[in-house]
Amino acid sequence: MRVYARELNEHLPSLRRYARALTGSVERGDDLVTRCVEIAVMAPTRFGVPLASTGGLYALLHALFDRDGEGRPDRSPHPIERALARRPEIERRLYLLVALEDLPVAEAAKLVDLTVAEATEKLTAIREFLRLAMTARVLVVEDNALAAVDLSEMISGMGHVVCGLAATEPEALALANAESPTLAVLDIRLARGGSGISVARMLRERFAVPVIFVTAYAGDLRFLDEEGLGPVIRKPYTSNAVQDAISQAVFAPLPEMLLH
Repeated sequence: MRVYARELNEHLPSLRRYARALTGSVERGDDLVTRCVEIAVMAPTRFGVPLASTGGLYALLHALFDRDGEGRPDRSPHPIERALARRPEIERRLYLLVALEDLPVAEAAKLVDLTVAEATEKLTAIREFLRLAMTARVLVVEDNALAAVDLSEMISGMGHVVCGLAATEPEALALANAESPTLAVLDIRLARGGSGISVARMLRERFAVPVIFVTAYAGDLRFLDEEGLGPVIRKPYTSNAVQDAISQAVFAPLPEMLLH
């Protein structure tokens, strides 16, 4: 029993990592692992799952999750996990086992009751789905035409889609209604006396669109810090600064859902 317990202890980091992704929650994941280990030690034949390998422990996690958690995750704060939750559960588990846990496709396929050929085909589809899901539709709101083109080229070069260019508040809101952006890059001072801050407020309130500001004015920075509307890139900006800000916006957890 002591030897078996030591072996289980060696698997704990990977079990916790997988369980947290499986459930979409740190608390639910850790609780699932606790129950998994208790059963593995005290009643290893209870679920009819062979527990002599890591694969058997993953299978036990699945069995417990299906029984007690209805087999679906909480809404995770992490974009990739949220995107995966839109796929059939068998595909989500397959991807997590291969991409997160680095299991061979054959072993992962067995754990989700697929053939290797079926698993390989599904993994190809899931990877393409995630690529598209993580492609942002970016609205660029900038009244300097050259700066707007420059930003657009940087954004497109990252593989994202520029869904519209606007120079004024009305243009920005009209494009937001028509194009459904998932991110906006805004100059603070717009043509015709417009304000990128006003646009940002409306985008967040109406469409829940995260925003990134660009500005050449130091005085804007203090005001934006107080507003807390989004990160700021100082002009003249570099391509690295723009790419870093967009990557953080696309892949960052939702602020209101951060796990503690």
